[in-house]
Amino acid sequence: MKTAFVYSESFGSFFYGADHPMRPARLALTRGLIDALGIMALPGAGVVEARRANEAELLSFHTPEYLRVLRQANNGVVPAEGASYGLGYGDNPAFKGVYDWSCLSAGASIQAAELVAGGDADIAFNIAGGLHHAMPGRASGFCYINDPVVAIKALVGMGRRVAYVDIDAHHGDGVEYAFYDSKDVLTISIHESGLYLFPGTGFPADMGIRDGRGYSVNLPLPPGSGDEVFVHGFEEVVPLFIEAFAPDVLVTQLGVDTFASDPITHLSLTTNGFERMVKRFRALGLPWVALGGGGYDMSNVARAWALAWALMNGVEPLERIPQSFLADKGEYFTGDRLRDEPLKTPALSADDSNAVDRDIAFLKKEVLPLVRRG
Repeated sequence: MKTAFVYSESFGSFFYGADHPMRPARLALTRGLIDALGIMALPGAGVVEARRANEAELLSFHTPEYLRVLRQANNGVVPAEGASYGLGYGDNPAFKGVYDWSCLSAGASIQAAELVAGGDADIAFNIAGGLHHAMPGRASGFCYINDPVVAIKALVGMGRRVAYVDIDAHHGDGVEYAFYDSKDVLTISIHESGLYLFPGTGFPADMGIRDGRGYSVNLPLPPGSGDEVFVHGFEEVVPLFIEAFAPDVLVTQLGVDTFASDPITHLSLTTNGFERMVKRFRALGLPWVALGGGGYDMSNVARAWALAWALMNGVEPLERIPQSFLADKGEYFTGDRLRDEPLKTPALSADDSNAVDRDIAFLKKEVLPLVRRG
């Protein structure tokens, strides 16, 4: 097994703003924790310096007009046309270096795709990626360039069939949009229901159009869903659709805003459920491009993605965060445990539980046969 950690020391230097929940500093914290745990320099593993995406790569999904305005915002000032392209002072601020940040995170995802497609790595992980909400002509949901889309388009351009699985709390709407009429890319998103959370989309009946009908798969979950419910939905849906589609490459978005202590979502996962899904991805045995995603509790991000990197390499890390690391970064952590204790989350109401089961049954009965016939 060959693994590549695509990274740049510049990742953690960008800053959305003091009151913004998205903090790229979480990426430097994750890298630091991986180093402290001694799981970066493993046999078969390597660190690859991230590169910027070029404009031609970005134009595979984004419009020239949007890229022009995003470049203008790189100085940290909202362009006159900014509001028309989703740029402003709320979710998508025009912070200094916003275009540079976007090109770097997208370039790293394209690199991960190239490493896997070229056989230089079996698994490539870009923790700065997974910015799945950006649309062709506008920023959305803290995302400016949709790096999963441009990476997947690079893979499709190399003749690969791609399955994209998104386990972020938010629906992967931008990725679904990009391939909604395509049978070359299967998109699966398991997320908190859009009835309660941005972007308000991603329902089971949203299954694609024209040639892509059946190749968009959505499983919305009610607030309060924890490890048992989320992993149950994952196991009931993901392996079946992956087997039916038979992809050449797996691309995953490993957002951890699903965790119970995340400040902006309403799910109740822990590292226990997250690890089970990461292990399942690895067990699929497919060339694997792993991307980061959401996560607004710094401890959750660092601990979960350090665990993910360990599992990608087939090793078990230490159970405790080294005291030497906590002496420097302890303000982000509530203790020294790397893994969470299992949470005893309240059971879902009968209505919510039945709704999840109905949605799973619908996907199996109405959507899965379309993929099998494809």
